[in-house]
Amino acid sequence: MRKLSINKLLLSCFLSGFTFLNLSAQEGRINISEDHKISKLLELKSEMSKDNEIEDRFKIQLFYGNNGEANDVIKDYRSKFEYPSLIAYEAPNYKVWVGSFRNRLEADRALLKIKESFPSAFIPKPRRR
Repeated sequence: MRKLSINKLLLSCFLSGFTFLNLSAQEGRINISEDHKISKLLELKSEMSKDNEIEDRFKIQLFYGNNGEANDVIKDYRSKFEYPSLIAYEAPNYKVWVGSFRNRLEADRALLKIKESFPSAFIPKPRRR
């Protein structure tokens, strides 16, 4: 008697019209337990992303100077563009920052559009913690 592989055996049974009456598979159960600290860390990261506290993102700087001029620049910017913007204070000056871009390519594309209205705009090197 020659040996048949299981695939050949099943194929030959199928072709000959033989039916299997009782086929079953094993049931498996998986229990996943997650440390409660992981969900807290994910919530914290999400909150920091909303508040622009994660500093490995690229931003475009439009202005560096006093508060009054910074407010004028940001108002002008917001009337023309929709990228998120903010005024940041670094003693003794105010900066107008735009966007929170994940990579340099996204920031460069936005910079090309913004430079038409704000020719002195540039992308500062992001700070790493």
